[in-house]
Amino acid sequence: MTNINGKNRSVRIALPSKGRLSEDSLKLMAASGLAVRKPNERQYRAAIPSLPGVEVLFQRVGDIALSVRDGIVDFGISGLDVVRETQNGSENILVMLEKLGFGSCKLCAIVPESAESVSRMADLRKLIPPKKSTLRVATKFPKLTRQFFEGQGLFEVDYIKAEGALEIAPLIGYADMITDLVSSGLTLRDNRLKVLDDGLILDSQACLIANRNNLVAAPQVMEVARRLLEFIVAYLRAENNVAVFANIRGDSPEAVAELILGKNVIRGLQGPTISRVITHQGENWFAVNLIIKKTELAEAISELRSIGGSGVVVTPVNFIFEEEPEAYKRLLSELAVKNG
Repeated sequence: MTNINGKNRSVRIALPSKGRLSEDSLKLMAASGLAVRKPNERQYRAAIPSLPGVEVLFQRVGDIALSVRDGIVDFGISGLDVVRETQNGSENILVMLEKLGFGSCKLCAIVPESAESVSRMADLRKLIPPKKSTLRVATKFPKLTRQFFEGQGLFEVDYIKAEGALEIAPLIGYADMITDLVSSGLTLRDNRLKVLDDGLILDSQACLIANRNNLVAAPQVMEVARRLLEFIVAYLRAENNVAVFANIRGDSPEAVAELILGKNVIRGLQGPTISRVITHQGENWFAVNLIIKKTELAEAISELRSIGGSGVVVTPVNFIFEEEPEAYKRLLSELAVKNG
């Protein structure tokens, strides 16, 4: 237990309780060495054995951002779209990691396909019905939508807060257009809707957030923030990389390094790790250890072969730890600026 804003309680992190976002959040935590132990599936509380003193709460995605904003929980994983809508100028919600690699979607301005002359934001006034002076926009994100529209110079707008399926709103005359989350775009096509060419309001995915006041007030919360960033960032960095081991003939480690550093892909993070291979025949062979992006593996193999590399072995990488994660440095910097 720790004292957080005058209350003795565990450090808390909220995770989505249902759906794909819940599954992917638990997978991320487990892959990052922070597996959640939930003895009873019906319970809405759990623990993280590798983070003693941290309590996991399962909530609806929309409620997580509110709980973090109000300081009821210290950390949470939610969609950036929900976070930005809830934030709305509030400094209590601090986004520690904006991209966790899942839950991708786009918040977009959407109009009926029948509005053939409307393809950009500047065309939207054409949608205003005769004898009306305002454009009616149905949305689940009125704050983000208003901010975007006014940034485009559109002020004659009625924002209709709506829940459930929005696609039918223009068809039944409930609204002239909508703003909504788009992933594959299949639902839009089925309902004869289209995204405006310049109608991207927010590119969203799952993010890690924290309560700013709790970070400042309780050292234990700040320590958990460091651990979360340390392991999640190390996992995300490693996820797109592989370790490559190869043997290369050369006169010296320096000579082999010169060959490697003359290439584009196999230069590694800071450079190659090179060690002498003790051979039966006494030849000059050196073992090289490199970290390569998965997308560049084919080119890396080609470059290694071009300098005499052989016996190439490729293995997954689980974590790549930095001296200190840039995300943690940014967190410290932001807290110092806001509280300095």
